[in-house]
Amino acid sequence: MSNTEDVLNALRAEARKRAEPEAAIAPRSWGERAADTIASVVGSWKFIVIQSALLAAWIVFNAVSAERVDPYPFILLNLLLSFQAAYTAPIIMMSQNRQSDIDRRRNVEDFNINCKAELEIETLHEKIDLLREREIANLTAAVDRLTKLLEEKRG
Repeated sequence: MSNTEDVLNALRAEARKRAEPEAAIAPRSWGERAADTIASVVGSWKFIVIQSALLAAWIVFNAVSAERVDPYPFILLNLLLSFQAAYTAPIIMMSQNRQSDIDRRRNVEDFNINCKAELEIETLHEKIDLLREREIANLTAAVDRLTKLLEEKRG
């Protein structure tokens, strides 16, 4: 097997490894898993719809009911939403930071693969140029032989 084939096989192996499930970059600690789970739940339409329904129910109950817990201007509701925002924002940022680390690693891997592919392309260009030079040399030799044959026939 030639050196070129070895390098191409290595590139294929790296590509297969990258195509496998994201097990290699799965969250490692409990905190990373929790941050990813919370970010995926809070960043979904299901969460928005459920929270909007709960907020509307809270407002309607406390505006209409005689047994209201949080009368208008809904200060308790504001406090609860502030707590939610105070805790979910950093958790979402942790998940985003982890994702940016994953993206950075992928970019480095892509760069390395692209560099190797560029080297292989350069090698292939050199081989094609060498084949062209040989072809031109063979054609030149054939023309020289034909020229000598024609000169011999004439002379």
